[in-house]
Amino acid sequence: MFTGIVEELGEVVAVEDLGDSPPANAGGAPTRAARFTLRGPVVTADAKHGDSIAVNGVCLTVVDTADGEFTADVMAETLDRSSLGALSAGSRVNLERPMALGGRLGGHLVQGHVDGTGTIAARTPAEHWELVKIALPAALARYVVEKGSITVDGVSLTVVEAGDDYFTISLIPTTLDLTTLGIKQVGDPVNLEVDILAKYVERLLGRGAEDLKDLEEVLEMDR
Repeated sequence: MFTGIVEELGEVVAVEDLGDSPPANAGGAPTRAARFTLRGPVVTADAKHGDSIAVNGVCLTVVDTADGEFTADVMAETLDRSSLGALSAGSRVNLERPMALGGRLGGHLVQGHVDGTGTIAARTPAEHWELVKIALPAALARYVVEKGSITVDGVSLTVVEAGDDYFTISLIPTTLDLTTLGIKQVGDPVNLEVDILAKYVERLLGRGAEDLKDLEEVLEMDR
């Protein structure tokens, strides 16, 4: 579990294409995978094989560490759902270690399970902050509310305005200086993770409606 407070602006050292592998089920499409090598002296200071590190908001498992770098394998689902597939050597990335039990929850509860990607639609600089508009799929927009929390490229942020196919966020100088959100340009993709509580509430309400319908059908049969 993460908090969306980026610890370090790291860098992609190399991306190794592991190619396609046969699908688990006969007749399915081949799957693909990649191995990333990333530089992050801060997050690798105490990292070991099997630990988790969030890369642009995506929870990855450490394979190896050496000299301030770590490697992680990325499967097809992650490459398809996130923007990691667009990274190459030299790309800057937001890095965060999991929150220690008993630590401060500086942002909000972030799983590192990206729901999809959005696109930087506009940037409006001001004297002390910058307003950024991000377009997103309608399937995710329903979970975004004004003054709610959202994770953008692993950064915990507060929604300023929520539209049907976009939302806006305000970035302070610290966020602009210390994360990828300061260098992202209009048209660039960003990873999005919506508040997990919203998805659970939707699921529970939907299940409740189905249970009520089933009960009504049973009562109707007993009449």
